[in-house]
Amino acid sequence: MRHFLTLKDFSKDEILEIIDLAKSIKKEAKRGEFVPYLEGQTLAMIFEKSSTRTRVSFEVGIYQLGGVGLFLSKNDIQLGRGEPMKDSARVISRMCDMVMIRTYSQKSLEEFANYSIVPVINGLTDEYHPVQLMADYLTMIEYGKDKNPTVAYIGDGNNMAHSWLMLSSKLGFTLKIATPKGYEPKREIVDDALNFAKKSGAKIQILNDPKEAVLEADVVTTDTWVSMGQEEEKEKRLKDFDGFMVDNNLMKLAKKDAIFLHCLPAYRGYEVSEDVFETHAKEIFDEAENRLHAQKGIMVWLDRNRKK
Repeated sequence: MRHFLTLKDFSKDEILEIIDLAKSIKKEAKRGEFVPYLEGQTLAMIFEKSSTRTRVSFEVGIYQLGGVGLFLSKNDIQLGRGEPMKDSARVISRMCDMVMIRTYSQKSLEEFANYSIVPVINGLTDEYHPVQLMADYLTMIEYGKDKNPTVAYIGDGNNMAHSWLMLSSKLGFTLKIATPKGYEPKREIVDDALNFAKKSGAKIQILNDPKEAVLEADVVTTDTWVSMGQEEEKEKRLKDFDGFMVDNNLMKLAKKDAIFLHCLPAYRGYEVSEDVFETHAKEIFDEAENRLHAQKGIMVWLDRNRKK
């Protein structure tokens, strides 16, 4: 049985297999065909962090696949009162067919998965956001940006940067990450990516100059500078990230037909300018919609793998 905790755990072929499945399911949905691949199944959705896209995409996704989503906030279950993660896992996984968790600690997620008897999906942790990257890559394919692309990630070396490192190093494309000094991705995750890149041929650079990163990029992407749980650092972060906003001047350095992606929510005037956001709104909201389709692909793939 497989879980979906980080792209680090998946091969190139497996990632592309899930993407192909997501593409197929999306085509069916666009024709109005909702095949009940997960008929009668229940997805437990545990939220220790609030969400818009994760909540809506998973709940709609499991419904369209013929199953039922069960929303469980930390205030609804005993996790919020201190029940050990492993005990919650052993209870919930006996009653549900699959579990999605959106939480802070990757270690807590992994502990839950270790004790679960059903597949567990990472809906986001402080370390990784793999479901978002599957949606991002599906969007890149749809815009013709999947053939030897150069991706520039500008901003904080956070869970999105870590997930881009995993995707790039597994699939073999060029990734340039630019962060302010002191905000680089975790060294151990960079090292993992560089090791994977030896096999895939990926070219990875960790920089401190956003202009250098964006130069001739096919895809430019960013994320909020102040993630959930970092609100007290806001003023310091805004000062430290000065010069890292993706604006028209920065986008001009990328290829003329470059696309811009953002996992949302977007804070205009901080990590992205209003002009850039609205110019690339179609790409951004196609990307947001693709959370639904990519996650349906993930759920169906995990279910099929479990039955092998």
